[in-house]
Amino acid sequence: MSKLEQVLKIEPSIELSFKGPFTEVVTADLRLTNPSDKRVCFKVKTTAPKRYCVRPNSGVIEPKQDITVAVMLQPFEYDPNEKNKHKFMVQTMFAPDGKIENQEQLWKEVSPDKLMDSKLKCVLDPTGNSVNQTAVAPVKEEKVASPGEPVSRKPDADVKSLQEEIQKLRDENSVVKESEARLRKLAYKETVSSTPHNYQDAQQSPSPMATSAFPPYVYLIACLIIGVLIGKILL
Repeated sequence: MSKLEQVLKIEPSIELSFKGPFTEVVTADLRLTNPSDKRVCFKVKTTAPKRYCVRPNSGVIEPKQDITVAVMLQPFEYDPNEKNKHKFMVQTMFAPDGKIENQEQLWKEVSPDKLMDSKLKCVLDPTGNSVNQTAVAPVKEEKVASPGEPVSRKPDADVKSLQEEIQKLRDENSVVKESEARLRKLAYKETVSSTPHNYQDAQQSPSPMATSAFPPYVYLIACLIIGVLIGKILL
């Protein structure tokens, strides 16, 4: 007896592509469409159940309706040898009339000749997000100075550090100059204070000879008076 042809329209129909990097969950969508006039039960199977999470992994599609199944690849360390080993199978059957009480029991009791299936392989592309992995640095637009306008450029870290060192040296040199000025002033004061006191008096007041000097006739009159007084005493 020939196998039944798949009733559902499956997109994609050949392979599921998962684009890296695989350091986080990568999701591929599987769209199932029921073009028939009957309800269809479906179930999604994989050869690596621990590697993938499928939601929903089973259900019923009403006539002329569709459903999107999310196939999520869990984070793992990529191995090129596993590139095309994983596979998926979409297994389907026409749903019985009436309400379905237990889908799991239905799948166990169905006859193999009533099952339909489609197989898809997995393609792992580690370079799928290479553009996102390598961020391109944005080009910073520089302002074009108009003629005669000085161009202002922001110094880089090295130039700025050099300018700070130069300013520091200038500040230190200013402190040294102030210290030298203070030392010279202090040395001058000490020199002035150690100079002999009479030198300062000579510079500030007239000499004794200048203060006691009298005209010659004063001395003659004084001698005459003294001589008269002595003569009276002797007489």
